[in-house]
Amino acid sequence: MADFPFDAVGFDLDGTLLDTFRDLGAAVNHALDLGGFKPVPVGSSKDLIGGGAKIMLARAVEQQGGMPEDDFHALYKQMLRYYSENNAVHSRPYPGVVEALDALASRNVQMAVVTNKFEEFATSILTTLGLADRFVTIIGGDTMGKGNAKPKPDAVIEARKRCGADGPAGSFAFVGDSTYDVAAAKGAGVPVIVAAYGYCDKPPHELGGDAVIERFDQLLPALERL
Repeated sequence: MADFPFDAVGFDLDGTLLDTFRDLGAAVNHALDLGGFKPVPVGSSKDLIGGGAKIMLARAVEQQGGMPEDDFHALYKQMLRYYSENNAVHSRPYPGVVEALDALASRNVQMAVVTNKFEEFATSILTTLGLADRFVTIIGGDTMGKGNAKPKPDAVIEARKRCGADGPAGSFAFVGDSTYDVAAAKGAGVPVIVAAYGYCDKPPHELGGDAVIERFDQLLPALERL
């Protein structure tokens, strides 16, 4: 255990730690209904996750002809209000997540969450699922200020710092499922593992990660090989 190669590991949330698309899809459809748009298949929300809730809704609206910016902003607020009250109805950790987090903790590995979801929502969901206290920090898309969410590297750099793995002796890896995650990790200069089971916006092996896992129970062996 003392030879484990990383002092800290950061994780994306949606499509990496948690399967959240049903709750996100329900929130999108709630907003679309209020805006007079047709609902989209809940499963299609998997294709819209990555850049955060605003981009999810914008893409869904654009696919049906769009709407004025002021009206969209009001609709987005309605979506956030609904999601704040219904964000952990169906969302669950992927198989093997709890066991892998336990295994990392037993190796004294510090862990962080870096997501484009608002920090408040991410913390709420993880708290509801009993996972929040496993992480040194939970960094959301709004934590670092406007314009600094993934694919910018700022949040990953900050997570590394908060985990105490930013010094010359520290080592940090990141795990995610999208181009946003890979770009943020690469920009931060840390290795990145792609979660192929997640909501990948490109074929997993084309995302440019340093390793690809098909299941979460493959995470520790993948980290050890890096």
